[in-house]
Amino acid sequence: MRLSPYQGSSLQYDVVVEKNVLIPMRDGTRLAADIYRPALRGKVVDGKFPTILERTPYNKERLPLIATARFFAARGYVSVLQDVRGRFQSEGSWYFLMNEGPDGYDTVEWIAGQPWSDGQVGTIGLSYSTATQQALAVLKPPHLKAQFLLDGGYNYFTRTIRHSGAFEYGVLLPYVFWMARYSKEAAADPLVQQALDEACSHLQEWLGHLPLKKGASPLRYVPSYEEWFLEMSSHGDYDEYWKREGCNIEEFIDDYPDIPIYLQTSWYGHHVWATLTKYQEMSRRHQTPKRLLIGPWLHGLDAYTQSWSGEVDFGVESPLHNLNDLRLKWFDHWLKGMKTDVLEGPPIRLFVMGGGDGKKNREGRLNHGGYWRHAQEWPLPHTRFTPYYLHADGSLTPDPPAPDEPPSTYTYDPRNPVPTIGGHLQNPHFPGIVEGGGFDQRGRPHLFACKDTLPLAARSDVLVFMTPPLPEDVEVIGPVTVRLWVSSSAVDTDFTAKLIDLYPPSPDYPDGYALNLTDSIIRMRYRHSREKAELMVPGEIYEITIEPQPTGNRFQAGHRIRLDISSSNFPHFDVNPNTGGPLGKERRMVVAHNTVYHDAAHPSHVVLPIVPG
Repeated sequence: MRLSPYQGSSLQYDVVVEKNVLIPMRDGTRLAADIYRPALRGKVVDGKFPTILERTPYNKERLPLIATARFFAARGYVSVLQDVRGRFQSEGSWYFLMNEGPDGYDTVEWIAGQPWSDGQVGTIGLSYSTATQQALAVLKPPHLKAQFLLDGGYNYFTRTIRHSGAFEYGVLLPYVFWMARYSKEAAADPLVQQALDEACSHLQEWLGHLPLKKGASPLRYVPSYEEWFLEMSSHGDYDEYWKREGCNIEEFIDDYPDIPIYLQTSWYGHHVWATLTKYQEMSRRHQTPKRLLIGPWLHGLDAYTQSWSGEVDFGVESPLHNLNDLRLKWFDHWLKGMKTDVLEGPPIRLFVMGGGDGKKNREGRLNHGGYWRHAQEWPLPHTRFTPYYLHADGSLTPDPPAPDEPPSTYTYDPRNPVPTIGGHLQNPHFPGIVEGGGFDQRGRPHLFACKDTLPLAARSDVLVFMTPPLPEDVEVIGPVTVRLWVSSSAVDTDFTAKLIDLYPPSPDYPDGYALNLTDSIIRMRYRHSREKAELMVPGEIYEITIEPQPTGNRFQAGHRIRLDISSSNFPHFDVNPNTGGPLGKERRMVVAHNTVYHDAAHPSHVVLPIVPG
């Protein structure tokens, strides 16, 4: 994806940096910021400029952040890069998204009071940095004028940390060890740093000894990090703990200021559901323009410039090579009043995956292909939400099941979980634990929890339902919903759902290729309410809803639409021990015999958002 030739503000300045400026917060804590200012011949330019603020827990000295700050400063902005509270050069203690609202508000208003500021502040950032943008925004600092939100959360209880009751272990355990390794506490004590280095190099062993016990890992040397992880992994009820503005703007969406916001996400990113939900909720409430961009990428700045996610390639048009040009257009329009093309055309631009020749390219990836399209609203106009029903013979069809179709039963052993093969996750610091994106759904010995190279569909604890070969292309773009009628021999268990584009056999892939598109999970104790757990009655039938992340894919003629149902996806999600014991603490495990019903009285199905051709 390339932008039109217009490049926004011209490259006309040198850049001078003032390092580690300590900005006071309302409680007296000082947060360190590097301030990048326009300059000529080594001297700052007098005058007032709009400001671009980015707040990060990942070190303001990182080269990609510095490059972006310099990019804007050289084009007539002041760029402020700030370490969040408790990280790197900033004072205080860090706790995940705890203080980002007040600290961000105070930083915006401090900027507006500086002699080099024209009183207009725009914010940028990815992931955690997007959460910091949102947290400060709901407090409505008067000088916040526009935002560019890259793949950030909406409610971290619903997705990202907990997920319909389950815990995202495969992302968060590596994350907390990595964050602790680069904490101020580790930097101040070589022995702590050494202990965390050792733990990081043996992270797969820690994953094999879950749940983590307090004081039993090197996290004990950085207590605030250990406290955060243990609290998040065990705090399963949706209560005030989860309703802080830092990790949950769902509760504060009515307070979000009506300012111009550009939202960007990716089909295999962490936050596609969150971003699309934000776009809908903000568009419904606000008058100022909102724009939405969805690509086929993974989560991360580097991923946007790649044509692939996992082992699947989407073609030369899929990368976003000029993110800063796009952000410059946005802020030039809103902070400088310049005429740009950023508001031309429909407000949504999205990439539809699929349409490639299915061959293996020179890098060994499946050529899945894809194309860009525009839309006026989300979900797309004229979308037909079409149910496809599960049947006892493993078929998936638009025809409802017969009254006497027998159920499907499988045995879920938490000691032998279904391994995670791709999906909406990214863990670049610890290869071999999880890998995000699209993959053929078969085992890979280099990945944690994989014991063989067999297809996941061959496992006895994976139910497979699929259509006949499609007679024509089917374009699926939008939210996917899975409704099941289920029972279990256990008082608690999980059910998972995964939507797959199944390629037919070919010379490059003689067994075909089962490409994962989207998936999700539900912990049965939270089937009725996220506020309060309720265990099951063994053998009783329950209706449940599983909501995979939205997707955008063209299923080609000759392919099959496949839905896999199981009860685990490890280590992406923690393993449910089936006992009903306390979350994040239970060490006992029991086998569960789980049943999915698909008859006229219990018409289990997946609802696909089909866009007419």
